[in-house]
Amino acid sequence: MRAELDAAVEVGEQLAALAQRGPDTMPQLVAHWALGQTSLFRGAMAAARIHLQQGIALYDPAAHYGISVHAGFPGDLGVFCRCFDAHALWHLGFPDQAAQRMDEALALSKQLGHPFTHALALAYASMLYQFRRETSRARAAAEAAIAICQDEGFAYYLAWVTILRGWAFTAEVPAAADGIAQMHSGLTAIQATGAKLRQPYYLALLADACARRGETELGLALLTEALAEIDSRHECWHEPELHRLRSELLACGTRADEAEACLHRALAIARAQGSRALELRAAVGLARRWHGQGKRAASAQLLAPIYAWFTEGFGTADLLEARALLDELS
Repeated sequence: MRAELDAAVEVGEQLAALAQRGPDTMPQLVAHWALGQTSLFRGAMAAARIHLQQGIALYDPAAHYGISVHAGFPGDLGVFCRCFDAHALWHLGFPDQAAQRMDEALALSKQLGHPFTHALALAYASMLYQFRRETSRARAAAEAAIAICQDEGFAYYLAWVTILRGWAFTAEVPAAADGIAQMHSGLTAIQATGAKLRQPYYLALLADACARRGETELGLALLTEALAEIDSRHECWHEPELHRLRSELLACGTRADEAEACLHRALAIARAQGSRALELRAAVGLARRWHGQGKRAASAQLLAPIYAWFTEGFGTADLLEARALLDELS
């Protein structure tokens, strides 16, 4: 939660080694959950998926739910693993499988009847819908989580989903000030808890909202802060999107060369992390830029093979946008 990821990996690996010494599956489940989420935050998407799948395979609600919830863990680890696996699947380029996995997490959390577990599942669902650019679904899940968090006093998740609801409002009505105010309120509340995890992501959401409102310099300042967080804490899973957003904001001014360099940086990092979703998003940005410069062939050569890799998710916003651009280039 403090985003001390190097230390988290070290402790997780120690736990994994100890867990293998005995027959009890609970320590093994905890180790895979811990290493899965930490791998994801460090941008190692394929490694994250391996750990999370192993955690899901080990999980037995009859055997593990009571231990998870009543012996030191705030939420059910079967739900946690499914939520993180959904996020990993989205990054790896399987948006439909990601949505299905999140549906499993939500169904399991309802079945267990544990308020904190259901609140966290809704929070992670809202985040996945934000990835998929499904604004209304992101807002609906955030509002459902907010209701539980307010009733139960879950301060951290309340702050988190307040940011997501604010982002959804700004996506629906860019000129509305209320969404920005909600995002600032949520970010302040998270910082008050001492949690550092996901700070670059939250700052990127706020920068995205600023971009839609034409607040270029403020958006760039937020992204500079987010990139500094990545440099200091190595929480790099959202880094490609920060560079892509920076390109959009720079393109609004006179720094065209720098804007294109940001897209190249986003593309390279997404590829290194195995994030097909963010690779596609960066490629669309770069291909559109080249198309505007008259480089039609280069645009198509960049985007076509990335789009062709995908086998699902053709109704999602990113793939629809890519297909429309390819049609324009043909």
